[in-house]
Amino acid sequence: MPLRRNPRKLLLSKWTAVQPRNKEKHFIVTRLLQPEDPAQPLTEVELEAVYSRRSQVIAWQTLTDAKLWRQGWH
Repeated sequence: MPLRRNPRKLLLSKWTAVQPRNKEKHFIVTRLLQPEDPAQPLTEVELEAVYSRRSQVIAWQTLTDAKLWRQGWH
């Protein structure tokens, strides 16, 4: 069963990658990328790896996939 999340509450939330790559396991949502049209829903967030400080932009719904992400740091 997919997890339900309010995308507006994701800012500064912590996530653990189920399959870490390049020693990047723990991530923080550092930015919510607002759509150009404010009436449109939020679709993307920026994640920053704690280990390397590398940032990546992903669709926020990806975080609800338990095969890829776990909420919190594990």
